[in-house]
This record gives sequence, structure tokens and C-alpha cells, in this order.
Amino acid sequence: MSVREPEKDAAAAAAEVDEKAEAEAEAKGSGSVWELLYCGRTSFNTKGREHGTQGNLVSPTRLRPLVGVDIRFVASGCTACHCAALDGNGRCYTWGHNEKGQLGHGDTLLRALPTVVSELSKLKIIKASVGRNHTVVVTDDNKSFSFGHNGHGQLGLGLIEKEIESSPLPCAVVGATDSVCGADFTVWLSSVKDSSILTAGLNQYGQLGQDADIQLTHYPKPRAIDASFKNTVVKVACGTNHTVAIDNKGFVYTWGFGGSGRLGHGAQNDEWKPRQLLFFEKHMVLRPNAIVSAGSASSACTSGGELYTWGKSMDTDDYSIHPKSVPDLSGWNIRCMASGDMHHIVGTDDTCISWGIGLNGQLGYGPNGPKSSSNPKKVDSLQGMPIRW
Repeated sequence: MSVREPEKDAAAAAAEVDEKAEAEAEAKGSGSVWELLYCGRTSFNTKGREHGTQGNLVSPTRLRPLVGVDIRFVASGCTACHCAALDGNGRCYTWGHNEKGQLGHGDTLLRALPTVVSELSKLKIIKASVGRNHTVVVTDDNKSFSFGHNGHGQLGLGLIEKEIESSPLPCAVVGATDSVCGADFTVWLSSVKDSSILTAGLNQYGQLGQDADIQLTHYPKPRAIDASFKNTVVKVACGTNHTVAIDNKGFVYTWGFGGSGRLGHGAQNDEWKPRQLLFFEKHMVLRPNAIVSAGSASSACTSGGELYTWGKSMDTDDYSIHPKSVPDLSGWNIRCMASGDMHHIVGTDDTCISWGIGLNGQLGYGPNGPKSSSNPKKVDSLQGMPIRW
């Protein structure tokens, strides 16, 4: 997440504030610079996610290498062990695991510190998204580039020449306006008529929204799926293996893996083509500027000032197969929202609220706060801060 910070000497600020108090110290003052704070697990075994507390940050903490950098957008994912961030000049920084070249630096070396993707330095990047082991970006002139694992065609290059592409390559998409990654697939939005939404990659559960009669699991060439929608798609969010979309008339669609009710259709069936979520048509049609997010086993969107979630957000047998409102957030002006493995975070005008599973500190409640919460709870150290990501 990014927070707006007062302008100050970066080195002095980093030296005078310890990790525990960093977020609280930055609540004072106002300015034009956004800075990156993070919490949760920051260290993973090279073979995967290992249990343990080493490397956990339980409070929002400034990412020191980016102190003073005007961060405007951050991309992480519910299955990813790497991140991407964009600054106000359109530079793209990546860091984390890199076994599949997902950092875009032309190698497979892990990077603990944010590093500018040099091959993108002459471009202005406006969007970025990360999957399990791949990254996709969009430029201000509507081009898209990708790098990382391409074993399922998730880079959208049109073909699979190599399983690993460690340097940015152009995607086979025209007029790209946004990109969103699931674990091993990618969704693009485009300004091209009849190709406003395209998908590529793994289609094991129908997460690409392609024709179920076509028995292919890998789609390296992005294909348009506009025919499944009443109107033009304007927003998309991806979970591990499912997708949520909103069109320009406010209708909601979901497709892909349906376990734990994450598609919201009243069952746990997989959906191989986009299916309209009738709940919102019956109750209230969403505004096109509604916010959507998707986690490993859940989905969420805002409507009429209310937040609705469905699927599974706690490590129990409980889940919702229909959208349910979150009454604890009524009256809050939700400006942004993100969903992780089994947790949600929303940013309001002047605070951050989180809930779900937080065993690695990802809820940001601090060393004396609860590990998990079934109800939305303020992140006290971020009180008074405008949040974005």
C-alpha cells in the first residue's frame, strides 16, 4: 500500500524513525509524496512458503530503499512472492523471488531490494500486475509487456518458445489499458472494439472464460471474450483461479474456479464462461466506478456505499455462496481495496481497515494486536493517513 507523506529529507527520515513507529510518525503533516508501507511475511524459503515468524512484519513499515520515491501504484498477489511498484515518472521497480525471471532483469537472481527494470526505463508504465511467477505491465501508449514464467502461455506472447522469459517482451495485445494476473493466467482490458477483454494462460478451471468445448489448457495467444458480456468490461480482479469483472453499465460477472462459493452464484461449480452475478441486478446495479477485488478463495465489490463479499475469508468451514454485505463498514468512504490469501484490506479517506487471517502479520495490527479477525478492524498506526494501492 502507499500512503501520502510529508516532504522531508529521505535519509534523515529513515534514520530517525524505527520500524515499530514508522507508520505513526508519518501521520503528521501533508504533502504530495506517496510512500510505500508494507507488513506481513517478507521472507520465504526458496522452495516455497514455509511456516515460521522470521521475516514477519506485524506493523506497517516503510520500505527504506524507496523512501523519498513518489510511489503511485503497488502490485502484489495472493500467490506471488514478488512485487512491482510504479513511481510518479512511470518507472517500474520489482523485487522478491525470481526463479522464473518474474522480476524482468534478464536473470533468475533473487532481489531483496526494489530494483528498476532497466529495459522498461524508456517507457512510462501506468499499470502492473503480478501472478504466481509472472509480471505484466501496461504503458501510457497502450502497449503491454510481460516477463517471467510462460509455461502456460500466461505472458500472452502468442506462442510458447521458452518456459522462462526473464526480460520484458511485448504482449500480443493491441490498445491495452490494463492488465490483471491470476496465478498462472492474465486478463487484459483494451480500447479496441469487440476486444475490450482478452485472456491468456492456464485454463484448468475455466478462468480464461474461453469456450469449454475447446479442450485446451494452455492459451498463449490472448483471445477476446467480449461475446459473453452485455456491455464493455471496464474493471477486472483476479484470484488464484477465478475472475471478477464489471461492465460499463454496472453489471457484475464471475468465472473460473468456484470452490467455497467465490463466484457468488449460489453453488461451488466452476464456470467456464463469464456468468452474470444476478444478485446485484436484483438488488442494485453497481456503478462502473465500483471497486472490485479477488483473493485466493474470495471476492468483493462496493455498491451504493456498501461492501459485499463472498467466498471464504477465514480458515474455517464457513463460506458464503452469495454476496453478503459487511455492515461494519457502512458509512465509510472506501477509496481502494485489496484481497489476499484469506484477508481483505480497504483504504478510506483517512485510515486503513483489515480483517481475515493474519498469522504472518499481514493485517498490520502490531505486536500486541490479534493475529486474525473475523470482523473489520482499524489499523491504528495508519489512522489519519490517506491510503492507496
